Amino acid sequence: MKSVISLVGLALFALAGLGTGVSTADAQTVPDDYQQVLKITGKSGDYKANVLKVNIPRNDIHVSIDNLSVPTPFGFGGWFAMTKGDSGDDVMMGDLVLLQEEVNPVMSALLDHGIEVTALHNHFFWENPRIFYMHVHGHGKPAELAEHIKPALELIGKSVPAASGGAPSSAPAKTDLDTTRIAKIVGHDGEQNGAVYKITVGRDDIKLKEMGATINARMGMNTWAAFYGTNEDAVVAGDVAMLENEVTPTLKALRSHGLDVVAIHNHMIETQPVVIFLHYWGRGSAEKLAAGFKAALEQAGKSSQ
Repeated sequence: MKSVISLVGLALFALAGLGTGVSTADAQTVPDDYQQVLKITGKSGDYKANVLKVNIPRNDIHVSIDNLSVPTPFGFGGWFAMTKGDSGDDVMMGDLVLLQEEVNPVMSALLDHGIEVTALHNHFFWENPRIFYMHVHGHGKPAELAEHIKPALELIGKSVPAASGGAPSSAPAKTDLDTTRIAKIVGHDGEQNGAVYKITVGRDDIKLKEMGATINARMGMNTWAAFYGTNEDAVVAGDVAMLENEVTPTLKALRSHGLDVVAIHNHMIETQPVVIFLHYWGRGSAEKLAAGFKAALEQAGKSSQ
């Protein structure tokens, strides 16, 4: 990847944020230079595993998929993250969630401030309004990166079209899912965010570094599944991080379990090894969906790198 001070695209689907600002408790744990990032952007975030992750949730729009209303944590929480490289500069990566009307204005704001975009794609079929995901990445000092991305962030949500409803989703805040059963099937525990149960699995077996910084799960190197609904009628959406030789086996695993593949793409550029990301969607019993996700997970690392 390029070593210039710029923001370049990376894909990584994310968790919804908690609002703006940073709490007193957060301020005691977030390093000073990252506190400045939160102040400049006016966003909230957390600091774990040597990574500052900043939340940009699309709480301003009401999204339905195949006529089913879904909450923001199901897949509409944008983000960017920073971690330190060997040279003293930070590596920044992120994923912005945009309405189709916002795509080109936001892209221009990024480019006009020395930012490069490495991916733009869908995560869903049949969603209303149309939603797109733009991946960003860059190198520089934390405050400088924050100043570079801020003009683009300020354009998000400023002109929500009538078709989007212009309001947060009315989907229930609680879920009837048997999350213990889902976790047992998948083999990994998840986190509850409102009515959404999300399982995130890092690809620690893929040794990807940039400027000496480890690109870990919080920087977007992960596979995840978000579950919503009831045990009998649930939906799942997610992203699978794959090496090139894992793509076809993963596709076969998902399709053999009735899950729809909606996108195959890059999130990063100029990486070694090459990492491909795949978005999928499904509806059915929670157990069936969990089994499909598990089958995809089992393809990771099967073939030699």
